Amino acid sequence: MNILKKYWVGFIALFLIILASYFIYLKLNPKKLPPNLVMGTGRIDGDLININTKYPGRIKKLYVDEGDKIRKNQIVAELKSGEYRAKLKAIEETIKAKQKEISAKEIELRILQESLPENVKKAQEAIKANKAMLSELRQNIEALKKVVAQDERDYKRFKKLSEKDLFPKEKLEKIKLKLDTDLDRLKALKEKEKQIIAGIKSAESTLNQAKTTLLKIKALEEAVSGLKKAVKALQAQKEEISIIISELQIRSPINGYVVDKVANEGEVVGAGMTIITAVDPDKLYLKIFVDTIQNGKIKIGDRAVIFLDAFPDRPIPATVVKVAKKAEFTPKEVAVREDRIQRVFAVHLKPDKPDPLLKLGLPAIGVISLDGKGLPSSLKDLPEL
Repeated sequence: MNILKKYWVGFIALFLIILASYFIYLKLNPKKLPPNLVMGTGRIDGDLININTKYPGRIKKLYVDEGDKIRKNQIVAELKSGEYRAKLKAIEETIKAKQKEISAKEIELRILQESLPENVKKAQEAIKANKAMLSELRQNIEALKKVVAQDERDYKRFKKLSEKDLFPKEKLEKIKLKLDTDLDRLKALKEKEKQIIAGIKSAESTLNQAKTTLLKIKALEEAVSGLKKAVKALQAQKEEISIIISELQIRSPINGYVVDKVANEGEVVGAGMTIITAVDPDKLYLKIFVDTIQNGKIKIGDRAVIFLDAFPDRPIPATVVKVAKKAEFTPKEVAVREDRIQRVFAVHLKPDKPDPLLKLGLPAIGVISLDGKGLPSSLKDLPEL
């Protein structure tokens, strides 16, 4: 105990010398990265999705804010739709009016289709019957004309005989009466002939009118067809406006979260303008940078792991999904193997399955195995960059 008290300063000095020697050794002999591994730093990145408008309008409501989780098909914003709803109502009323007009014209069309053909048929039958009667009547007239002619001859012949007292006057009067009777019958038949001819002309006129009216059926059919086409056009407009109204409710195309809110409630936005920016966490990846020497060795499909600074002993299995074809200047926040290297290639490491620890912009370290072996289970197994 006396020796410790006497030489405690010497012991402390010796301990410090040994400790300093150890650190000098570590500095002069740093831990080296195995030749089959490539390491790089970067940040968690992802393909940002701009959720924008399809039509211009004023923002009525924003339902999300930065950092909020969103679901696919969730309404994230809504534009005012009063103008479009008024147009939709006007079109609906016009469609109803057109449909009523179609119903009225279809009723009129059915009535004409049932009555007009019957009128044509009746007129045709009347003409046929009158012509048959006229033909028969004319035959009777011709026969009666012959009888009257004979009566006239008989009357003249017997009159001459009666004047010479060779024929009785009583019989001459009977012959004269027969002549007058036959003449009256002939006159009556000719009057009837005129009436039948007039009836034929009237029937023909009725037939022509009926045939002309038949054109009204075709006109009505075309009118009904035109109205139905107009209704279809209006229904197409209605569907278009309904789609526009639906599109004014802006929905998320992904399951993810809001990265940035670009517009605010009450603002007027143009067609195609971004309202919010979102990202799908299932599609996040680590973007690291490697020098030109290592780039030639890395290929798509190589196995890798990702380490977050907060979880150095929790490797996240990943795969190389992209190797840049073009070099770029080394970003300031990226460490590379040698300070003299100024141009590097970006490499994307995508987790084999979604990991809730990954967040956009989070710094991380990626380690790639060129042969699929020797991936570390902790950052402690790797040299510091």
